[in-house]
Amino acid sequence: MDASTLLDRDGLLAIWRRLTATTEFGQREPYELDERGELRVSSRLSARRQIVLTDVYCQLTAQMGHLAAMSVPVTTPSFGIRDPDVVWVPGDRWESFEHGDPVPFVPDLCAEILLDSDRKQEIDRRVKGYLEGGAREVIVVSPRGQVEFWGTTGPRQASMFGVALSLDRAYFEERAWPSPSVFSVKRMRRRDLVLPDPI
Repeated sequence: MDASTLLDRDGLLAIWRRLTATTEFGQREPYELDERGELRVSSRLSARRQIVLTDVYCQLTAQMGHLAAMSVPVTTPSFGIRDPDVVWVPGDRWESFEHGDPVPFVPDLCAEILLDSDRKQEIDRRVKGYLEGGAREVIVVSPRGQVEFWGTTGPRQASMFGVALSLDRAYFEERAWPSPSVFSVKRMRRRDLVLPDPI
């Protein structure tokens, strides 16, 4: 990749602010910007991925303190503005930036949950981007529920922060969850709806 095509932090923030300004009621669609400032739309979280993400968040806050957050955009020096699933930083770092923009640094701990995720193909780049940007550790939860801890020298046997995640196996069993087609709603014509008579 030619370094001259990478946008600096200010260039990425300018694009981010334009995109954010067009969202309605402060709701932001799940998107990221790659290192060139190109929009990367993420798929919506499945119900079970949301549950696992929340479980990881709750376990991190219980073990490390309440300075974790879910799906917070962070600025990386070589990977754009990305949304790790869960992040944690010491309190003094949370207070050091404007909270309306993406976090201007990569948090000390980032976690990615790959269950029902479109991020599997680029997880190596994500881990590398977070670690090069200053993360001290990256936790990756595989689609089968294995928890991996990564540092700048590669995979670790255990978390440098002393984190131990205990995730329910049922989250990762396909047969325990209905297929997405069960939840799909067919488009109906108005005359197909049965409405009660007005009183």
